[in-house]
Order: sequence, then structure tokens, then C-alpha cells
Amino acid sequence: MYLLVILALPFIGGLLSSLLPADSRKLQASLAGLVALSCALLTIQYFPAIARGEIIEMSAQWIPAHGIDFKLRMDGFAWLFSVIISTMGSLIALYAHYYLSAKDPVRRFFAFLQIFMGAMLGVVLSGNIIQLVVFWELTSLSSFMLIAYWYHRRDARRGARMSLIITGGGGLCLLGGVLMMGQVTNTYDLGEILQSGDLIRNHPWYSTILTLFALGALTKSAQFPFHIWLPRAMAAPTPVSAYLHSATMVKAGVFLLARFWPVLAGTSEWAWIVGGSGLISLALGAYLATFQRDMKGVLAYSTISHLGLITLLLGMNSQMALVAAVFHIMNHATFKASLFMAAGIVDHETGTRNLNRLSGLRHAMPLTATLACVAAAAMAGVPLLNGFLSKEMFFAEALDASNGSWFENLIPLVAVIASAFSVAYSLRFITQVFFGPPTKNLPRKPHEPPVRMLIPSMILVLSCLVVGIIPGFTVAPFLQAAAGSILGPDIPEYNLHIWHGFNLPLIMSILAMLGGIMLIFILNNYRQGRSDRAPLLYRFDGQRIFETVIEWLEAGADMVIGKTYSPRLQRQVLLIIAATLIVVTLPLLRGTWLAPSQYTALDPLFALMWLAGGACAIGAAYQAKFHRPASLLLAGGAGLITCVTYAWLSAPDLALTQLAVEVVTLVLILLGLRWLPTRIPNDVHTPLTRAKAITRRTRDMLIAVLGGGGLSLLAYSVLTRPHPEGVSPFLVEQAVPLGGGANVVNVILVDFRGFDTFGEITVLGIVALSVYALLRRFRPPVETIAVPLARRQNQADGSNATFVEPDPKQLLPDGILKIPAVLVRLLLPIAALISVYFLLRGHNLPGGGFVGGLIMATAIILQYMVGGVVWMESRPLIQPQTWISLGMLTAGSAAMMVWWYGKPFLSAQSWDFTIPLIGHIHTTSALIFDIGVYMLVIGSTILMLVALAHQSLRFYRKLPAAPNEENLGDS
Repeated sequence: MYLLVILALPFIGGLLSSLLPADSRKLQASLAGLVALSCALLTIQYFPAIARGEIIEMSAQWIPAHGIDFKLRMDGFAWLFSVIISTMGSLIALYAHYYLSAKDPVRRFFAFLQIFMGAMLGVVLSGNIIQLVVFWELTSLSSFMLIAYWYHRRDARRGARMSLIITGGGGLCLLGGVLMMGQVTNTYDLGEILQSGDLIRNHPWYSTILTLFALGALTKSAQFPFHIWLPRAMAAPTPVSAYLHSATMVKAGVFLLARFWPVLAGTSEWAWIVGGSGLISLALGAYLATFQRDMKGVLAYSTISHLGLITLLLGMNSQMALVAAVFHIMNHATFKASLFMAAGIVDHETGTRNLNRLSGLRHAMPLTATLACVAAAAMAGVPLLNGFLSKEMFFAEALDASNGSWFENLIPLVAVIASAFSVAYSLRFITQVFFGPPTKNLPRKPHEPPVRMLIPSMILVLSCLVVGIIPGFTVAPFLQAAAGSILGPDIPEYNLHIWHGFNLPLIMSILAMLGGIMLIFILNNYRQGRSDRAPLLYRFDGQRIFETVIEWLEAGADMVIGKTYSPRLQRQVLLIIAATLIVVTLPLLRGTWLAPSQYTALDPLFALMWLAGGACAIGAAYQAKFHRPASLLLAGGAGLITCVTYAWLSAPDLALTQLAVEVVTLVLILLGLRWLPTRIPNDVHTPLTRAKAITRRTRDMLIAVLGGGGLSLLAYSVLTRPHPEGVSPFLVEQAVPLGGGANVVNVILVDFRGFDTFGEITVLGIVALSVYALLRRFRPPVETIAVPLARRQNQADGSNATFVEPDPKQLLPDGILKIPAVLVRLLLPIAALISVYFLLRGHNLPGGGFVGGLIMATAIILQYMVGGVVWMESRPLIQPQTWISLGMLTAGSAAMMVWWYGKPFLSAQSWDFTIPLIGHIHTTSALIFDIGVYMLVIGSTILMLVALAHQSLRFYRKLPAAPNEENLGDS
């Protein structure tokens, strides 16, 4: 149970943060820190069980038909990452409280920070690999929002876009690998998959699965060649960099590689892909970090290098190397987050992070300088600090791996060179900022920050010291539990002693230290003579390469659009239908769908009816260019034939729905016809020659016949072919026992496939709101309409024309037909009763919420037609937005209330009770869901009607007083 609490707390905290006042920085930081600390404490209390090798699990049904459950799983490795994520989150919350300005939107920052924390916890605690991918992509989305926090800055927007494209693309690759892995193992359960290593490695899909997993992991951990996004993400606030880009998000990639190490490792492909990328990233990141001018730039490239070290260790196919990788994951999080905090403090107090402008800050900021020096020494691998221990283990594994191919023999050399550069950029980071003569040319006078702002860095630096001095009493149990959960009982023996004797790893460390010191002098001479640009590689700008690729893609898309797009709607529809015909025809040619023997005899009366419908459709197409109202009426005739067809095929529900939809659609389109542009005269463009016109019309007619006839033929073949046993009988037989209703169609809509219906009404509500939003500020062009005489009030002399709104207090507005208006008023309550009748009977007889809602909406539309917009809206009959929201709330409540009875989402729960004078009543939760559909259909339909009807009102209010129509233009 606590696992679910650990996962849910950050999301709840993010929601609460979004509701708190925007200027409550202290309250926001306190909430985020409390949430993170609670998650840390709840995680820590599991350690006794984790140390015994137990696996804590919690599961619930999610998609049982496909064997996918919502499952949380905590072993030693997941426990370690959960502690890092939550404890670092609490420290970052405290640090961000003092870092962020009072003008910064702290509500947005802490909301997304906690959502990201929850997403990371979801990644490490997921016991289902599909679920893992969902949280994986959520980390990319939430990190995108955090990187773009200062969205007014161009570099923040560009960095966020780059990170989202690269990591999001890697996430899609990971999804493909996960789906293939599920097909190979016949399960998506992480525990079962981790036991199927031999099955996966021996499968023909192994190379593809490995490549897809590697793409997901390497993009997230900014490994070569996907490392270019991390330095650009430094445009984020420093708390984001300290949390995402040192301790959590970039660690997700190496977490994935380590998590699936028992399944995917142990092959040459793994060594070349994972180890090769790690080796290049280790060297390239260390080299580029040495020449950066920005403090955060140094830390960004050093992060790429250290993550490359971890990736290289994981790619060595050695159990001891995996232990070293896990150890360095722990150490890197502490010293790198502390260094990011130091960079943020320097930037916060001096106004710059430029290394060339900073000098001698130890005099003004002694505490910050001390903490930064210790953390940088840990990053450089100085003895008695935690970084030294994991680097010694790395050197030892590099030497052990150097007995094979040339690639493996290259590892020790690259390790020493990269470590020398690590010492060089660590020394440069410290000496240029905190040592030397104090500089006076700074935007702000430097001074020590508040002590509380230094507390997170103090805690992290203290952990670097304690782990480096007494590792056996501090970190050894946690490392044993984490590595043991991956390797199982066969974990190799190791020790975390400070002194292992005078051996080759120690010699490599000494060479790296001396080499780093020499590089500092060489770098100083280089800087004096030239600049800070990295030799040989300064021309290779990752940002420029990325932008160039994006430009190529956009240019390709523009080229395709240029070849296919046309301002003429006819051409666009032609391309769509032609492409659809090709795509649909190809698979049909492989089967027996087009064989004449597959079709049953066609009823002559049915064929005659459809000939009449086809005549209406052809007439509508012909009249669409010359007489739009006639075309609309003919299209309605074709729709009426469709209604009769549903009734012919014993589908009264569909016939009722189609009839109601036809009425509402006819009225709404009729309202919109007047705003369509008039037909372009022939003399505007060069008229087509007669031959070209005949050719075009023949082509269009041929494609139209093929498209419509082909679809009709396909539909008829599906309806007349023998149906396979299975789904249909099940729905008919189980409608009453499982759904509680005799109307199978309605039971399918509100129970068996209720999730589809819920999605459809959601889309309907979104469409209605979108139409309303688009038309709110729409002003129809003057040339598209003529002012009706009924809308004018001519003065006695005829010299002026103005629009006079009707008086809403009048019982009946002037200028309307009285008798139809009275009849429509009387029709409204009758229609309301009929709509409720169809709503209530829908679960057992033809009807339902959708039909009932359309009937009620039609009655309200008639009120608008006879009374006008002003007169109608002066009476508080309906608030469409309110009905849409209440409909969604009602349908959602009905979908979830069955959880109280232990049933899946959107199942039906029946109730039987007796009411005096009425008798026995049987109802189900599906009725409540149908009521939600009813309310949303009414609200959506009326909202779109209001949006269209208001165009007339806005237009005439804008009319200037003028005697002729030529002056009736937009003001």
C-alpha cells in the first residue's frame, strides 16, 4: 500500500501546488519539500525487507484482456533510485526557495517539479514494462516544461524543444522494443521478463530489441551521438539542472540499461552498442568540458562524460563492472548536484556564470568556495572522497577488460586520458572562480548566500566525505542490496577499502592527476594565445547540426505540401480519396472479398430505394455549385434513405440516431451556409477550355463513383457475409446478465464499449468548445452576405438604415410569424418529455441518451429559429457550457462509482428497490452514464448553434448607418 502512496504523493502535491497562490514561494517550497521528504521516509522504512532480498509488490487490474496490470515493484535497485529521487527532491525544494526570484511563477515551477518527481518514481517502481514506458514519456514531457520554465528566453525554448524531440523519439523507440519484448516472452511483467534472459538473447528479434532499448536509454542519458541536447538544456533554472540533469532524468537511461542488464547483456552486440557509446561519451564529454566558458556548460559536458563512464561499465558484460556502475551512479548524484548548486549560487549572487569574468570569490563567499572545492575534488577522483572509490573500481575493470579485442584494449588508455581531463576541468572550475585576485567587474557585488540556501549543498558534500572515508559503514549495505537485486545471489565479492595497495589502478589514478595538472598549464597557454574554443571540435556545433536537420525536415515537408496542397478544396479531396482508394484496394486484392460468390442476392425494393438515395446524392453534388440550399435538401434526402436502410436492417436505434442527427445537422449547416463565400465569377480566372473541363469532370466523376461505390460494396459484403461465432452471440447473450439491459445496442455503448463512448462524448465536447472559441471573434466578410430587409428599420425619409434589437421583454418579438411561434413554444415541453422518454427507455428499447439529447436540442434550435437570438437568450433557458461540464462530470462519476463495488471501470452496477405507489424499480449505473451523454449532447449542440447564430447579431451591430448596401462593411 505504501508503494502507491509513494507514487501518488508527488502528483497530488503537484495538483495542490497548481491551486496555491502564485506568489506563495515559501508555502510552495514547503509543500514540495514535505512531499519529497515523505516519499523518502516511506521508502527508507522498506530497507530492512530490501536488505533481506525481498521484493515489495503491489498490483491492480489495468488491461486484463492483454495481460497488462498496473504493478509497482520495489527491489534493491528500485529502492536505491527511489531514495535518490525523493531525498534529492527535498533538497532541491529547499534550494529553489532561495534561488527563485519573487517575480518567477513559483506555482508552475513546483507543480511541474513534483510531477517530474512522480514520473521518475513511476519509472523506477514500475513492475510492468508498458507502464514503465508511460512514465518514461511523462518524464520527457515534464522535463520539457521545466527546461522551458523561462519561456521568454529563446535559448530556453530551443533547449526544451531539442530535449523533447530527442528524448521523446527515444521513448518511441523504447515503446517498440517493449512491445517486441512482450511478444517474445508472452508477458509484460517485469519480474517474469527478468527471468527470460536466455529466451530473449536467443531470439531472432534480439538485435532489434537491443537497438530499440539502447536508443531509448542513450537518448535519455545524453550519450553519443545524442549528447547534444544536455548542454542546451542548461538554459533551465539551476535547481532544474541540479535535479534533472545530474541526479534523476539523465540517470533514467543508465537505470534502464542496468535494469535490463540480466536480459540484454552478455553479447558482443551489447558490448559494441552500449560500451562503444559509453566510451566515446566518456572521452568526448571530458574533452569538451575542459574548454567551456559557462560554469553550467562545464558541468553539463562533465555529466555526459561521467554518464559515459557508467554506460561503459554496463557495456563491459562484467558483473563487477555493473557493481562499479551502480556505485558511481550513487556518487555522481551527490557531487554533481552539489556543484550545480554552487554554480547557481555564484550566478545568483554575482549575476554571471562566465568563467572568464569570475575570480577570487573565496574572499566574498568562503562557505560556497569550500563546498564547491570538496565537490569538485570528488568529481576529479581525489582520495578520501567518494568519487575516488568508484573511479578506482572503474580503472580495475578497465584493466580486466583489456585482454580481448582491440576495442577492449583501448579502454584503459581512454580511461586515463578522460580522467586527466576530468581533473583538468575540475581544477579549472575551482581555480578560475574562487582563486586568484578578486574581480570587480561583475553585475552584482558578490556575497555569501543565506545559510539555509547552503544546507542542501552541505548535506551532499558531507555525504561525499563520509562515503569516501568510511565506505564500508555507510554505503556498502545499500550497494549490496542494489547490485544484488540485479545480479541475484551470484554477486561477486568486492570491498570498498580506501587503500588497496600500490597497484595498477592506483598508478592510473596518479597519472590522471598529474596529467590533469599538466593540462591546466597547457590550457592556460592556449587561452592566452587563442580562445576557449575546443581545438579540432569547435566547428562541430550540436545545436547547429540539430537545427539543420530540423530545417531539412521542414523543407521536405514544405516540398510535399507544395506538391499536394491546393487552395481549391476539390483538389485536396481528390488526393485524399485517391490515396484512400489505393490503400484500401491493395489488401482486398489478396483475399476473396471481391469474389462474386461471396455475395447474397440483393432485394429489388432495397436496390430501388438506394437508387433513389444515389439520385439524391448526385443531385446534391450537382447543385452544390449553383444552389446550396437545394443541395443541402438533397443531401438530407440521402440521409433519410440511410435512416430507412437502418430500419430495413433491423437497427431501430441507429435509424433513430441517424434521423435526429440529420435534422440537427441540416439546421446547423443551413445557419452556416450564409457565411460561405459567393461563387467566383468566370472572368476572375482564365476559364478552362471545354476539353479540359470535360476531362476534369470525367476524372472527378470516375473517382467519386469508385470511392462511393467501392465503400458501399465493401459495406454490403461485410453485412451479407456469414459472421464468425464469438463476439456477436456473446453480446446478445450477456446483455441482460452483465449489462442489465435488453437493448443490446445501448448496452454495448454504455457498458461493453463504454470507454469508446466516453471518449466520443469527450471529443464532442471539445469540438463544441473549439467551434465556439473559433467563432467568438469571427467577423464574416461583407461581400459574403446581403442584409435581409427584415433586419432593417427604414426611417421615414429612407435616408438611413439601422439595426434595432428586439425588446427581450416582449412576449413575442416583432417581425416573426405569430402562429408558428406559439406552436413552437407549445412544442418545447412536449419535446422535452419525449426526449426524457427516449432517454429512460434506452437500456431496454430503442432510444438512449444520444437520441434523447438530439431531440431536446432540436426543440431548442426551433426556439432560436422563431424567436431570434436576443429574445431567446434573454430567457435563462440553458447554459451550454454548464451542460457540457455537468455531462462530463455525470458520465465520469457513473464510470468510477462501480469501483466502490469492486468492479472494473465503466462496468454496470444494478440496483433494485421499491417505491410506494409506484412499485418495483430496476435501474443500473448505465442510466447515470446515459444521463451524462444526454446532457453533453444538448450542451454541445446548442453551443455550436449559439456560435453560429451570434454571427448575425455581431454583423448587424457593426453596420454603419448608410442608405445603400455598398456602405455596409466591417467597421
